[in-house]
Amino acid sequence: MKADDTSDGPWPRIRQRLRRAETRPQPIMARLLRASCLLSLLLAGFIPPSQGQEKSKMDCHAGVGGTIYEYGALTIDGEEYIPFKRYAGKYILFVNEELEPFGLVILGFPCNQFGKQEPGENSEILATLKYVRPGGGFTPNFQLFEKGDVNGEKEQKFYTFLKNSCPPTSELLGSPGRLFWEPMKVHDIRWNFEKFLVGPDGIPIMRWYHRTTVNSVKMDILTYMRRRAVLEAKGK
Repeated sequence: MKADDTSDGPWPRIRQRLRRAETRPQPIMARLLRASCLLSLLLAGFIPPSQGQEKSKMDCHAGVGGTIYEYGALTIDGEEYIPFKRYAGKYILFVNEELEPFGLVILGFPCNQFGKQEPGENSEILATLKYVRPGGGFTPNFQLFEKGDVNGEKEQKFYTFLKNSCPPTSELLGSPGRLFWEPMKVHDIRWNFEKFLVGPDGIPIMRWYHRTTVNSVKMDILTYMRRRAVLEAKGK
């Protein structure tokens, strides 16, 4: 599959707006924010229609060999390699793309394998968040890592571990013309915003379909945490 069949889409216009934003903070920011709303709608249109049987959440396999603490990743600014064992004892939510945090450690991993939605360099991703989408000087309050592959021959090893630990959430991968990796496998991530929850022991717990709402993910996590707290109180 050739990755050069798709253009950079809106990125040339975004880069132009970023250059203007750096030199003219007002009133250009108001126009950028309006443009970001339009861009969000355009990107939402890139999500492929549902096909086949999907499940909003899948529980991961029992008896997984190894833990997520055997892996790590480079931060998006390229200044630090963070071993995931730094988060030992905490629940961790892995998501390929950005997600608003709600009370647990969230690690975000930008990816350009789905509809070429993230063609920018790492430095451009941070600038886009700050000036364009969502804009207004936004700075992520969770850890973002460098852009990389989550599927295919060059996928990051910790994503191999996560995918092999949890069943896929859909029977179908989607339109091959909008998926940019080879080889394609049954456990591959279907689209941006698939999420994995890892427990305090480093073992994967759940995997969510990319269309599952943030509120549903939050409720699944809170329900699981409460259930675990009850079992621990009973000594199980």
